[in-house]
Amino acid sequence: MTRTLGAAETAARVRSGRLKARDVVEARLADIAARNADSNSFTEVTAARARAEADAVDAAVAAGRDPGPLAGVPVAAKNLFDLEGVTTLAGAKIERGKPPAARDAFLVRRLTAAGAVMLGALNMDEYAYGFTTENAHDGPCRNPHDRTRIAGGSSGGSAAAVADGLVPVTLGSDTNGSIRVPSAFCGIFGIKPTFGRLSRHGSYPFVASLDHLGPFARDVADLALAYDALQGADPEDPAQHPRPIEPVAPGLDSGVAGLRFAVPEGHFARNGHPECFAAVEVVARALNATRRIALPLAAEGRAAAFLITMAEGANLHLPDLRARPGDFDPATRDRFLAGALLPATWVQQAQRVRAKWRAELLAAFAEADILILPSVPFVAPLIGQKEIVVDGVVTPIRPNIGVFTQPISCVGFPAMAVPLADPGAAQAPHGLPVAVQLVAAPWREDLLFRAARALELAGVA
Repeated sequence: MTRTLGAAETAARVRSGRLKARDVVEARLADIAARNADSNSFTEVTAARARAEADAVDAAVAAGRDPGPLAGVPVAAKNLFDLEGVTTLAGAKIERGKPPAARDAFLVRRLTAAGAVMLGALNMDEYAYGFTTENAHDGPCRNPHDRTRIAGGSSGGSAAAVADGLVPVTLGSDTNGSIRVPSAFCGIFGIKPTFGRLSRHGSYPFVASLDHLGPFARDVADLALAYDALQGADPEDPAQHPRPIEPVAPGLDSGVAGLRFAVPEGHFARNGHPECFAAVEVVARALNATRRIALPLAAEGRAAAFLITMAEGANLHLPDLRARPGDFDPATRDRFLAGALLPATWVQQAQRVRAKWRAELLAAFAEADILILPSVPFVAPLIGQKEIVVDGVVTPIRPNIGVFTQPISCVGFPAMAVPLADPGAAQAPHGLPVAVQLVAAPWREDLLFRAARALELAGVA
């Protein structure tokens, strides 16, 4: 891994004229050309576009115009985001014959309007249905901390590209944990905002009632800078909630005085390896979180997420399942087929459980402002590894990586993956990253950023 300039520092230097956006882009393109084979994070590099956007930023600076808060910052997007002139793959073979996108996704337009420079599209699990980014068509994305291990998924390329220093900011999606899982495995920050906070228009859907989009970055300031740029009303996404823009960057250093923290027990205190729970205790001590709470419906909420995901995903892909079954990744196809066979009464019951679980979780925020949970149940497994022992039981890896993230996605609450600065503090094996998940009530992303920044300043994150 190499350390490159972060988003905030890049933008400050470009805006002041001390650094040319074109020079930044050329350095990043050269680095991607030299090192992407190691990580396999990029599936498409938009070099001509990046150079043109960088030149436009430099021209604005030279003319005395404001180039935007992300002036010259290299960014990239999971390949389910539309990039004008590029076919949106969504990690799938089936999409490769489709026409290129006619325009950028809404969030891509938000970034470039803020002065960012788009470098390309990133590897992912097919149709976002997975937690490993072991893509049958594009190959596995490799963890920058150990190339023999997975980067997580389904936004594996988005996390790996940031952790590898190829770009400082990326975009990903999170339906059941696909931002927080790869962030945790790769040791970076990632936020899944409240459902409806950021527009999803121009992104390939997976599960319409669970899909969230959000950014990745190596530090909290860069994550806040990107998150603020992404906010904005979009009438083309009917699921987006019509809320005003609520910037988080100005309040980053407000501290955590007066905030109430709690650690859930039960489901979130089992189903994983010791280092994941140790990480929670490290963060709890740093934030003086002494309160423990019960969330009895968490496991049921996760089960509801499984069923809703299977049913909605299968319904979306049913025509291709009938016409082109051999063109799917077999693992993805089989899960979609299982979803197509679910009884309707199971899905209805899952929706009832989802509503009850949401009410229970919402009630927890009468006692606490932020919950501290594990992000993942173990450190990044080996590429190709199928099983792992958890709580003394041999457990399949793929369906269980999201054991702690799925319950939160199911009800749309905001959550942030926060990596420990020193994995050794939690005795993480092999020196691999380990992270916690901070969760807040709907629309309180600002609290997550404040807490993460406090942990960063304390040297914990």
